Amino acid sequence: MASPRSAATGGLGFRGAGQQNMQMAGGQSVNGGSTTHRSSRGAAGGRYNNLYRDESDMSGVTDSETGSDYLYTVQIPATPDNQVMNTSRDSVRGIDPVIAGKSEQQFVSSTIFTGGFKNQARGHTMDKMMENEGNHPQLAGVRGPTCACKGCDGKAMRDERGEDMTPCDCHFKICRDCYIDALNSSGKCPGCKQEYTVADDPFSRDGSETDMRALPPPSDDSSRLERRLSLLKTKPSMIVGNGSPADFDHARWLYQTKGTYGYGNAVWPGEDGYDGGGGNNPPNLGALPEFNDKVRRPLTRKISISTGILSPYRLIVFIRMVVLALFLMWRINHPNPDAIWLWGMSVVCEIWFAFSWILDQMPKLCPINRLTDLTVLKERFDMPSPDNPSGRSDLPGVDIFVSTADPEKEPPLTTANTILSILAAEYPLEKLACYLSDDGGALLSFEALAEAASFARIWIPFCRKHKIEPRNPETYFLLKGDPTKNKVRSDFVKDRRKVKREYDEFKVRVNGLPDSIRRRSDAYNAHEEIRAKRQQMESAVDPSEPLNIPKATWMADGTHWPGTWNQSGKEHGRGDHAGIIQVMLAPPTAEPLMGSSDEENIIDTTDVDIRLPMLVYMSREKRRGYDHNKKAGAMNALVRTSAVMSNGPFILNLDCDHYIFNSLAIREAMCFFMDKGGDRIAYVQFPQRFEGVDPNDRYANHNTVFFDVNMRALDGLQGPVYVGTGCVFRRIALYGFDPPRLPKRGCCYTLCCSCCGPKKPTKKKKQSKSEKRASEVTGLTEHTTSDSDDDIQATMLPKRYGSSAVFAASIPVAEFQGRPLADKGVFNGRPSGALTIPREPLDAGTVAEAINVVSCFYEDKTEWGGRVGWIYGSVTEDVVTGFRMHNRGWRSIYCVTKRDAFRGTAPINLTDRLHQVLRWATGSVEIFFSRNNAFLASSRLKFLQRVAYLNVGIYPFTSIFLLVYCFLPALSLFTGQFIVQNLNLSFLIYLLTITVTLCALAVLEVKWSGISLEEWWRNEQFWVIGGTSAHLAAVFQGLLKVMAGVDISFTLTSKSAGEDEDDIYADLYIVKWSSLFIPPITIGITNMVAIAVGFSRTVYATSPEWSKLLGGVFFALWVLMHLYPFFKGLMGKGGKTPTIVFMWAGLLSVIISLLWVYISPSNADAAGTGGFTFP
Repeated sequence: MASPRSAATGGLGFRGAGQQNMQMAGGQSVNGGSTTHRSSRGAAGGRYNNLYRDESDMSGVTDSETGSDYLYTVQIPATPDNQVMNTSRDSVRGIDPVIAGKSEQQFVSSTIFTGGFKNQARGHTMDKMMENEGNHPQLAGVRGPTCACKGCDGKAMRDERGEDMTPCDCHFKICRDCYIDALNSSGKCPGCKQEYTVADDPFSRDGSETDMRALPPPSDDSSRLERRLSLLKTKPSMIVGNGSPADFDHARWLYQTKGTYGYGNAVWPGEDGYDGGGGNNPPNLGALPEFNDKVRRPLTRKISISTGILSPYRLIVFIRMVVLALFLMWRINHPNPDAIWLWGMSVVCEIWFAFSWILDQMPKLCPINRLTDLTVLKERFDMPSPDNPSGRSDLPGVDIFVSTADPEKEPPLTTANTILSILAAEYPLEKLACYLSDDGGALLSFEALAEAASFARIWIPFCRKHKIEPRNPETYFLLKGDPTKNKVRSDFVKDRRKVKREYDEFKVRVNGLPDSIRRRSDAYNAHEEIRAKRQQMESAVDPSEPLNIPKATWMADGTHWPGTWNQSGKEHGRGDHAGIIQVMLAPPTAEPLMGSSDEENIIDTTDVDIRLPMLVYMSREKRRGYDHNKKAGAMNALVRTSAVMSNGPFILNLDCDHYIFNSLAIREAMCFFMDKGGDRIAYVQFPQRFEGVDPNDRYANHNTVFFDVNMRALDGLQGPVYVGTGCVFRRIALYGFDPPRLPKRGCCYTLCCSCCGPKKPTKKKKQSKSEKRASEVTGLTEHTTSDSDDDIQATMLPKRYGSSAVFAASIPVAEFQGRPLADKGVFNGRPSGALTIPREPLDAGTVAEAINVVSCFYEDKTEWGGRVGWIYGSVTEDVVTGFRMHNRGWRSIYCVTKRDAFRGTAPINLTDRLHQVLRWATGSVEIFFSRNNAFLASSRLKFLQRVAYLNVGIYPFTSIFLLVYCFLPALSLFTGQFIVQNLNLSFLIYLLTITVTLCALAVLEVKWSGISLEEWWRNEQFWVIGGTSAHLAAVFQGLLKVMAGVDISFTLTSKSAGEDEDDIYADLYIVKWSSLFIPPITIGITNMVAIAVGFSRTVYATSPEWSKLLGGVFFALWVLMHLYPFFKGLMGKGGKTPTIVFMWAGLLSVIISLLWVYISPSNADAAGTGGFTFP
């Protein structure tokens, strides 16, 4: 049984800190009353105080329980001119809780919050977010009526539907602060001079508003779990004796009888007999019950590949393995004594190639396909039922993360289109929350997001009204074909024309933001200089002294931007700025908000839901001297921020240039999570699809072999690897917990997902880390911890997740909400209808706590980046994060939808493409030399999954052997020798068999994966191009980092570099010189010169050996054919080859010629074989 202290937070015995007074701009205090600060860290020259929502969090907590070394308490009295809207039931003045919650959310959505290390959290109320203001009720800084009190120009209180909130019957419009002052002074309305009265719900309309109200405000002794988002108390009828959800109720399907039996099951008779003597049913049988099988229908199906394709595929793989083994044995037993060095290098390379091919091929033996049933998902979660009579959606919440770092390389217009596609997704609006992480802290990204939020009030209703696909406006308006196809509304053409005009204006505004911000900042800075100069003259200071006026970047409301300035200043640089959080779109209401045909609307939105999902801008704090861990650190900051503000049990992460192409994509993922056994799925990975790639896909940008062959095959094992974007995570899996119902012991040699068999029982051993963590989440969720367990949690939780008690309390809520519905055969399920309660309104304390968890020091001495969240230490943090989850026993799913779920852009330029591959390969080398190597994985990682991860870390090293092998044909032609002494029949048969089996495997892979042979061949070509350039450089960079500690830094790839706006493939022809070009150019020129030398030598020889010439020429042409796209890319558009390419070609030709002269072929033997002699 939980202790009283732990019961106050749902079994959580740890408290991170107390309530801190949150300072407002201008010195005002948000939280009234005497509040308590409890700091978790001391620092020289300042302190940072944690911010929490209510004083009750500190009840019964001692300093030792926070696990901190430096603790102190400060009492800050409330100021009489600014009091908080206290929502507790013990309030001195009666404040309507509905008014308090809604006005607080209005205040939050119009306030930008900043803070961080050595800084208090501050909230600055903004008069406007951008130059052009919107009018949607959820939009931050929305226009509205002003307060009617004399001398006040504040915004009058409005609810989330945009309607005025007038707490008095006289409908006197009043702002939040004046309302508090009136209550605390006389308690009378400033308009009618009558006392305020608190009604049960003064804003209800026909009783419908009661359903829209949030959960009741918590009392001081209410538990944390009762206050989290969308958590419903379990019905007593759903709980059995042991406290777990009862099995599915079959009362509708199986009826008791009075001795008469019907069709297949017993039938309950009616009052007047079984049919009352009438009807078409048999006598005395009555109306038969409706045997509905909706609940029994699965949400997903696994479809195996046809045995007519898979069985020959596996057979050919086995045959090729045998042939490779026999061939290598033959090569070893038949050396070439005339060129033993050539034979030795070729044999070593061929052995490695065989080993690498086996690593790549073995995980492909179990490919599968999957299908989802969205109809069943809708019937089960979105339709009225006995447990959900209102028909509100019972789907879990989803938090969507979009990350950007540099608006100059990642255009804000691209990011804005991605955000708009997310806001228009077909998912319950109240369950969606979108977060943009701006790791550069740029005002340009902030205002572009504000413009996107404003345009969303037009674009989102248009998409819902006419069922638009895709819901990225840029892509939609560029579609070719008839836009009226399958459109049934008569006003579609008119609406499309209006929205297109609005979007064109939106693009002009976003593209003009850099100049607008610069002009605005210059004007404000000039004004500041003039004012400073005037003050200097008035104070009789020497006018020759220079003015120290910082070149600040200014926001639209005439205040300094708290993030990065265009001209970096103190605490305003790219790596040195405060944390920033701004709620751009407030959380929507639970009930639909229908539009109207008002003339102010761009289109007629009658009968169209105009609500918008929650949208938040976040820029984590950065300070010099801290390792911010690049993208992985930004993602972990988003995880903590979203846990405090919305706490969706599932997380979708997208790159800023990857948008939702299929509006039902999130529902597709939910089918897997909510199906039987879905609680053991860590993430659902979608394939990456790209736009803007040239039709020939010269550099294999689509990467279809990986996404449609390798990933589909891994889905038949333990699941696909995580590839960085287009992935839906289970939040609890990111927190480092193990999956439920994990086998006690596993076997690392299990081929697929089956177990080798039961193990003999052994003596009870000490709990492992994973078991301890599993017991903790069980205690947090089921309230089964003891007092001794509370002490353990008070010590361990801060070391794992940080000092935020609000974040720690959100963990069991996310675990509960992510469970599938309780049903027959479903373990670890939740009751139906448990997620239909609206979320709490946002308040200032919640956002202040979010500021705390994005501070730069929050992760110090915690497990963030080590076991929790995205893993640090590799440039490919995505692969490592997925590996850690598989290593703990989680599964993953590969979801290939009929309509692409997401689409993005890929670098079609040769240089950018090679640098992209270089980053991937460098991360793989880091993985190989780290503890994330598959060799060191636990027994929970299945054997073939282990082989797949082992190949991830090994494949870059193939470049060393590939580079040598590509030079062997040239060496053979130069010397007149070959890798074998004679081209006998055995060698040709082996070579033919290996080639034919490879082609047969390619054809069968095309059959079961759906790719084309051309795509397969492009992948083979780029494998050689990347292997002789980027992979080789990655090996050396990785070795330098491991052995010498040389850190590796990568810059973002520009999304567009072409100057020709009329040619969408302009980037394809741009040639930007890189040192990665040197090895392929050297290989190509060497082989071309060698072919000419070998041919001329054989023609003029007294006894030519044509067999060796043909062997050398064949392999040289094999190399050149694979490098053909590389040389075509060097030619540029219209044959405009850069001068440096000709310089390298000439230099290499001279070197090869001098080398040939030094070898002195004229001194060869009389037979004219051109023997090679080392100097």
